[in-house]
Amino acid sequence: MHFDFRLEVDGVLKSWAVPRGPSENPRERRLAVPTEDHPLEYRTFEGVIAKGEYGGGTVVVWDQGTYRPLSHDRWGTPVPFEQSLADGHATFWLDGTRLHGEFALTRFKGGEAPGEEVWLLIKAKDGRATQEGPDAPDPYLARSARTGRTLAQVAAEEGGGSP
Repeated sequence: MHFDFRLEVDGVLKSWAVPRGPSENPRERRLAVPTEDHPLEYRTFEGVIAKGEYGGGTVVVWDQGTYRPLSHDRWGTPVPFEQSLADGHATFWLDGTRLHGEFALTRFKGGEAPGEEVWLLIKAKDGRATQEGPDAPDPYLARSARTGRTLAQVAAEEGGGSP
């Protein structure tokens, strides 16, 4: 069970698997493992992917919205988002159904395989940050931002069994 964090960049969805889900608490740094880019059609996909297939399991859209790149160089000049990702540090503002405010994705070495990249997803200390609340969103209780369905409801409707 994990959350996929996806941002549209250059006509694809850049994707990271976030095992514990995103947090709006700046003290909570979340591991974000890059996955393959996804086609834009995945923005709205909800359903069951067969076990054994890539990404197998029940899928709901937990959050959706827009983002605005905020990255800049040391002189304050804006940096294209694609470049900030390539450089390993991208800041952005989220206007989602659930997530709001400034976040950053920061790359560091330390994956299990040699040369594997891992990232941190971090909430900035802004007016939208929280200091309390659940440590992680509960995926079993969460409802789709698109349809209001739970994982169990999607699984039952799609004939996929339990989430």
